[in-house]
Amino acid sequence: MREPVPNARRRDVVRAGAAMIASVGLPASAAASSDPWAAAAAIVARCSRPIAFQPRDFIITAYGARACDVALVDGFIGYQKPGAVSAPLPGAADCYAAIKAAITACYAAGGGRVVIPRGNWLCCGPIVLRSNVHVHLSAGAHLYFNNNPADYARDGDIDCGPNGKLVISRWQSNDCLNYSPMIYAYGQDNIALTGEKGSVLDGMGGVPFKNSKDCWWGWTGRKPEGASAEDHQGVINPRNPATLDALAPSLDPALRRQIEGGRDTWRSDHYFLPALSEAGVPLAKRVFGIGHFLRPCMIQFIGCTNVLMEGYQVQGAPFWLHHPVNCRNVRIRNVQMNSLGPNSDGFDPDGCDHVLIEGCTFNTGDDCIAIKSGKNRDTQFGASRNIVIQNCVMNSGHGGVTLGSEMAAGIENVYVQNIEFRNIHWASNPLWTAIRLKTNMNRGGYLRHFYARNLNLPNGVKTQPMFSKRLPDAEVAPDIASSGGGAVIVFDCDYAPQDDVMRVRPPQVSDVHISGIRAGNVEVGSTHHSCYQAFVLLGPLASSYNGPGQPTIQPITNVTISDSDFGAPFNSNQPWFIHNIQGLKLSNVLIAGKRYNLELLALAP
Repeated sequence: MREPVPNARRRDVVRAGAAMIASVGLPASAAASSDPWAAAAAIVARCSRPIAFQPRDFIITAYGARACDVALVDGFIGYQKPGAVSAPLPGAADCYAAIKAAITACYAAGGGRVVIPRGNWLCCGPIVLRSNVHVHLSAGAHLYFNNNPADYARDGDIDCGPNGKLVISRWQSNDCLNYSPMIYAYGQDNIALTGEKGSVLDGMGGVPFKNSKDCWWGWTGRKPEGASAEDHQGVINPRNPATLDALAPSLDPALRRQIEGGRDTWRSDHYFLPALSEAGVPLAKRVFGIGHFLRPCMIQFIGCTNVLMEGYQVQGAPFWLHHPVNCRNVRIRNVQMNSLGPNSDGFDPDGCDHVLIEGCTFNTGDDCIAIKSGKNRDTQFGASRNIVIQNCVMNSGHGGVTLGSEMAAGIENVYVQNIEFRNIHWASNPLWTAIRLKTNMNRGGYLRHFYARNLNLPNGVKTQPMFSKRLPDAEVAPDIASSGGGAVIVFDCDYAPQDDVMRVRPPQVSDVHISGIRAGNVEVGSTHHSCYQAFVLLGPLASSYNGPGQPTIQPITNVTISDSDFGAPFNSNQPWFIHNIQGLKLSNVLIAGKRYNLELLALAP
């Protein structure tokens, strides 16, 4: 049986902390302005207000930090892609204590800037930001976070016994106690993480652990050769109990059986955490950390206000690169995200209000940007809303601008403009799709009031189809809609339904307006194409619902696509696919040179 958090006072801290971060919030903007781009401008103005810090520096070398030497070692440059990666030499000095001391001194003095100078630095533990503290990397500073999981279960606020000293975290939008992210803040105000040209934050996700062939990235998917198969988020973890009875004793037995799903793999960490959420197990009993295999985010801020991230590069992230949760007034600008590992999402705001993402470059192993709002029953932070994404470049990744899949509390008031989906690696590692919605009957939630304009795709997107798996007897065949990728726009309301045993929350999608797409063609064999299909709009499938009764399944409604050129889709016989959608209007839309001005309807039977 899982060890409980041993100290009752610590449990109270967890409960109080969860309530505190749920209460942080500011009034949302009006849902739909008569001029949506005026509303976007107001969000930009609010998030661009400078954050003031005291004009004093705390340089980490004054607290004992020493630079280190590095060398190339055999590791992984991308998920299961062997190559030479940079890492500190054995015996390198650890600057964790010096950085922690500098932050402590800065905070005690009323704030200021903690400076990491030019050079290579090894940090054997997390950087924890405090209010009014600005952590800054000088030009040429390269900060390596040690690739030893135990370093991130050593100094957390919550003592979980053999699982380590952990922190309140969120993993794939489910709350838990887990390893600390490499850079972390909880309930802070006025914080900044910035860098100058050439500064790097390195999670060493593809560098083998000491005395091991495994690495952070090996905890999911296919294991590196010679690594232990048991150290894996998808493998049954014997530390997880065989039943939910002890953790949720009041749970109805029939509901318990449904949550467990009748499959042994529900006890793998990947599925066990969502099961705990679905069963209503409190945060204090969702204990992971040592002995478990949920990789920490690189940078995670929870319940924070007035947050700035600017100017650095992130590489080698163990998991998601940036994950602000329940934060307000967030700005990330001119950050380069260059991590090709599994689940290397670039920036994932989760239950956040007022977020500005601008001038960033994404070369990621998963979605470039993915807006979240909780999963299963973890919806206490409400919708993600009032988000502007502008002047960014997307290269490799699954989706460029993605909504979901964890969006149980909803997403609204999102504005996307002046984006170059450059897809520079189109021949070897193409961008799957530009605008992507992912949800299903479990992830549920809603998307409404989404606006996008001026979207340039000089090299299109993936030109080969990516057909998603469907449940048996689904009303849509599995091989006609390229909903996994291969379309410029993908709205998939039946995303990975086989992954979720509880499918009781029908999603709703409405009020989506996209204009100014310009998709170029690339050479595919002897012809030139921009994508496989121009757009795929797959509304919710009633056949995927497995809850009581049969609720009304709402179609996707009120979608406009205008003044756009999708280039030449590979599938010229079916340049788009739609299902369960009402109110789709094409205005001045070119597909393979043919102009469309029409309204489309495809309601489910």
